[in-house]
Parts: sequence; C-alpha cells; structure tokens
Amino acid sequence: MRNVLTYCGLYTLGDEPRRAVMGVAEEVMAGLRKLGAVTGPQRHRGVFVVFDPEAVKLVLDSLCAEAGVQVMFNAFVCGATRADDRIVDLRWHDHGGEHTIRARAFVDASGEGDLAQFAGAATRYGNDGAVNLGTLATRFGGIPRDVVVTADQLTAAVQAAKAAGRGPFSKDRSVLTRLPISGDMVCYLASEDYDPRDALSQSAAERRGRQQAWAYLDVIRSLPGCANAWLASTGPEFGTREARHIEAAHRLAWQDVVEGRPQPDSIALGAWGVEWHDRTTLQSSFIYPPDKTAYEIPLRCLLSRDTGNLFAAGRVVDADRQAGASLRVMGTAFATGQAAGVAAAMLADQGKVDGERVRRVLREQGALVEVSQIT
Repeated sequence: MRNVLTYCGLYTLGDEPRRAVMGVAEEVMAGLRKLGAVTGPQRHRGVFVVFDPEAVKLVLDSLCAEAGVQVMFNAFVCGATRADDRIVDLRWHDHGGEHTIRARAFVDASGEGDLAQFAGAATRYGNDGAVNLGTLATRFGGIPRDVVVTADQLTAAVQAAKAAGRGPFSKDRSVLTRLPISGDMVCYLASEDYDPRDALSQSAAERRGRQQAWAYLDVIRSLPGCANAWLASTGPEFGTREARHIEAAHRLAWQDVVEGRPQPDSIALGAWGVEWHDRTTLQSSFIYPPDKTAYEIPLRCLLSRDTGNLFAAGRVVDADRQAGASLRVMGTAFATGQAAGVAAAMLADQGKVDGERVRRVLREQGALVEVSQIT
C-alpha cells in the first residue's frame, strides 16, 4: 500500500458527494466498516475515505480467499514470452528462483507496466515527456486525538523552518488526516523526482525522502500539542503516481471529460480531479471534472492495441497527461481492475471479448458503468 491510506475517487466531488465506484470496492468498504476501520467521506480539494492499513490487509486477504485467488507475495514479474500478437507466458522470481506460468489472458496491474514492457507490448513512459511526481507517505503518532492540526498551520510552520535554513523539505502543503483506529496523522509531503523503472534512482529518492520525513517531524513537533509526536512509519517505498502506460485501442483524453462525451463501451466511472504534482516546481494542482461529477472510462482504454490478450488496470490504463492524473487513484483503480478482470476472464473462457456482455457482468456484480447510474 506504500502507506497511502486514503481512497480517492470513490465519490463525486460536488457539495453532496455520491458514490462513483461500487462493485468490489464496496465489498472492501463493507469489510472495513465491520472492523470500524474506515472513516469518511472527508474533503481536501477532493473527497476521500481514510482506512486503517492493517484492517485493509485482513479484508483483502479474506476477499481473495473467498474468490479462490492464489496470492503470491514477494514475487516479481521478470519476463514474458510473446508469440505473434499474444502473450504466451510470464516469468516471475521469488526466493525459490524463477518460475513460469502460462495463461490465455493477462492483466497488467503492476503500476509500472512491467508485464506489458517485458512482453513487447507497445508502452510509453508518462505522456509527452511529462511524468507525475511521486511522494513518500508518512505517518506520525503521539499526537493526542483532541489536538487539531490544520493544513494552514503546517504550511506556515514549514515555511518558517525553510526561512531558518532547516530541512530538507520539498512541499509545504498536504492533506492531513487521522487514521480511524490508531489516530495517527497521515500526510503526503516528502516528494522527489526519480525514475520508478530504475532501482538506483528510486533508492536515492527514498533515502532523501526519509531525511525529509524526519525534518517534517521536527516541524510537526513545533505545533501546539504535538511536542511528543514521533515518526510512526514511512511508506515501504515511494508512492509512484505515474510510470508506464500501455498503448491501448483508445487513449482517454481529458477533453473527452470536459466535453462530457458518452462512452458506449464504458466499464467504469472516474470522479477524481486532475491531480498533478510537478517534477520541476514540486508543487501540486487540481482541476475538477465538469460539474464535479463523474465521467465514463471506456473498455478500449484497457485493451492493448497490439497484444490481443493483454489488459491494463489502474495507472497503467491508457490516458493522456490530465486524464491519467485523474483515473490513476486507488478508488478508480478498483473499478478499472474489476473491469479488466471480467474482460480477461471472458477472453480466456470464450476466446473473445463482448463489450456489452462485460458491462452486463459488471452491473450484475454491483459495479457502476454509466454516469446515468449516479445522477
């Protein structure tokens, strides 16, 4: 989870937020509610919920077991075999060595687009030379629950520390929220420019990010009521917002969203704004979708244009710079992941994908696939 403990994209962004993602996402949310491990919706530019990391692990383990999913932690895709326009198998490494698995259909939900790249499918890194910046998520404990820390307070304190020559710091503003069980405070400040495809680049960024985390701790301790704060954890690695995209049958453009174009093969709804974190300035910006409502994501954005049995989910989906900065978030990834899974299973079982049948199956599973379902 990389210590990112907020699900963005589950709700529309208007004055009265409405659910834009259901299906599997609702199964996860229901499990978290039973454990008292989710709060929200809350608002900071966008609308999000906050979840407890240990609880979500338990819920996801349970759902995978119920669905008969074979989970392999600590395994990394390291190669794939291609024949004509199909993937034949993929290879992965664990501590036992290298292994191979054959399948009739594949979904790349790796975030970095590793499977697509190794299989020789058409991919690109970022969009037209622009790549969204990554951030190391941080958790701070020891702050009493009755102490309120605002984003404005933190910004002023970071700016004062910078003026005094302290640091290192990158950003001076972030969402601040409390976890539902521990009460730990979560924020996303420590940012670095790195290449997530390169271990040396990412390792250097993580070292610098951890230095920043301790500098931010000093700032937080200077705030009223926070003198006893401690750094509870940093993410196991940087939260990468963008790496590779597949080249799909269609690239979703933000102009499609702005113009409200209906997608006849829509299989998911996006509701988050264009959240862009600039690699030069290290600052972030946010553009709301029209009327702060949802937009439709077509199945074509999940289908590789040159590899007939490859589908994408999450931030690997094909979208331009702005649309990609919106649909990449975890709430929306629930929806694209569910759709990619349904389409891949259909291809494996029947040898072809029927878009309307994919939509029908998703509806039967409780997913939302059209804007009309929430308006």
